[in-house]
Amino acid sequence: MKHVKTGVLAIVILVVAFVAFTMCSYTVKPNETAIVLRLGKAKYTVEDQGLHFKAPFVESVTKIYTGDNLYDIPTSDVITSDKKSMIADDVVVWQVTDPLTYYRTLTGVQARAEERIEANVYNATKNIISSMTQDEIIAARGNTLTKLITDESNSDISQYGIEIKSAEIKALDLPDDNKTAVYERMISERNNIAAAYTAKGAADAQKIKNETDKQVSITTATAKSDAAKIEAEGEAQYMSILSGAYNDPGKAEFYNYQRSLDAIKAMAGENKTIILDKNSELARILYGN
Repeated sequence: MKHVKTGVLAIVILVVAFVAFTMCSYTVKPNETAIVLRLGKAKYTVEDQGLHFKAPFVESVTKIYTGDNLYDIPTSDVITSDKKSMIADDVVVWQVTDPLTYYRTLTGVQARAEERIEANVYNATKNIISSMTQDEIIAARGNTLTKLITDESNSDISQYGIEIKSAEIKALDLPDDNKTAVYERMISERNNIAAAYTAKGAADAQKIKNETDKQVSITTATAKSDAAKIEAEGEAQYMSILSGAYNDPGKAEFYNYQRSLDAIKAMAGENKTIILDKNSELARILYGN
């Protein structure tokens, strides 16, 4: 019985010690800040990770996440400076930068922080969009528009101990009743651009063709001229050589004889008979008269 009592006492002591340790200690994890409350009032923060201690019964601890938070803001209607209606869908990345201020102003409640963020981002989006035309907004989509909205959203949000790191329009669309007309106009504009490119391409192609035809004509004419000149020079050389070869009576007579044979052959062709007058020049040459 004594051993049982001793065992029970030991368990009770361990439980009491564990409860006391739990009441006196707390841990801080990565991306987390502990706010120590004394009699319900925030006194100081602890950012170092690991095990820490507090006064039991008098002090309590609440923890604030200081990493990045993602908040998808509901879509909203906005009007451009040229009176075009658009639908903006923002997504926000925000962070607690001053946990003590965050707790004191918003009691550390994330939903309350997101209410402030939603109001700031909506107003910033509306102000930026209303200062630009629809074409300017489309041209600025991406980093430029994100920076403008983010900077304006942060104008007074720091009073709550938070920072909007990025307020980005993930979708910027047209109302359903405007989409058809805008898409038709965009298609018409693209068709006009395509037609302009096609016309310019055809004009450039015709210009290149004309220039090529001109160069071909010039090259052909030059080649024919050179060929005629070379042929004339060849004929002249041929006649000069021929004249030198038959510059005596004997050679000249043989040449005439050979030319007469060629002439008769050209006239007679194959299997034909030619009758010559005995007084003709060909007969005289053939018979050597």
